[in-house]
Amino acid sequence: MRDGRVGICVATQIARYVEPGSELSGWQSPEQAWAQTQGQLAWYAAMEEAGELVRIETGEALDRHLRLWESDDLGGEKLPIGYVLSLEGADSIISLDHLERAYEYGLRALGPAHYGPGVYANGTDSTGRIPARGKELLREMERLGMILDVTHLNDECFREALDQYRGAVWASHNNARAFVDHNRQMSDEMIRELVARDAVIGVALDAWMMVPNWERGSSDPREMNVNLEIMINNIDHICNLAGDSLHAGIGSDLDGGFGLEQTACDLDTIADLQKVPGLLRARGYTEEAVSNILHGNFVRYLETALS
Repeated sequence: MRDGRVGICVATQIARYVEPGSELSGWQSPEQAWAQTQGQLAWYAAMEEAGELVRIETGEALDRHLRLWESDDLGGEKLPIGYVLSLEGADSIISLDHLERAYEYGLRALGPAHYGPGVYANGTDSTGRIPARGKELLREMERLGMILDVTHLNDECFREALDQYRGAVWASHNNARAFVDHNRQMSDEMIRELVARDAVIGVALDAWMMVPNWERGSSDPREMNVNLEIMINNIDHICNLAGDSLHAGIGSDLDGGFGLEQTACDLDTIADLQKVPGLLRARGYTEEAVSNILHGNFVRYLETALS
């Protein structure tokens, strides 16, 4: 990440609750799921103690971290990576008191669902609306001033959440359904709704979200021509729908869940994201637009959301 000049990221906690017999992996009680997220939190804390990470909870902390990277006083190989803590799927939130506890330890963004049906909302490859508990969760998130991440919400829950939630909203790692027709992706209507809320959509680099007919474990990125140009196609699509360059960013989803076998063939390490500026310029994007997409949009968003 330092080699790629990636100075800030969204770092996730994730632990799904599943009913016994579910085909999805997960834990069989919200209490177990909570315990797993606390272990993940402990790892982030250990990395902070080692000087590798620094948590970004406020606009002031964000500004301080940006100044550090801009001055580069510590030398590129020693700079800590800033992270905004997010929870992907809310199943581990045992009660609304636990949500407040999570906010107190630094949680600033939350996606109510992941894959399948969830405790608070329904996610990818599932159906159904937001239950009463989910609506209570959204009200408490809004009171606390958290960012609602609509990534993974099914279409019904997406629209219900936007109708109810009046706080900050983003889609941290989503691609366009125009390229891969799957419910995990955002339809043009959904993208326009997010633009209307001044949201930022982070484009992802998971191969199955980039090209149709991808088969996990057997498809090959080179044979399927999965490359960074597809990321640019998605960014370009969002910008065209928005009419500007203010709502697209890099979400990546490169969190260790997969490797070279399931991402762009011209991406060997995260540092290769430095190829993106040139690809955008080749499409005719101005330097201002390139800057917006690489970091400006998310930074601007966080300056407001964390204030």
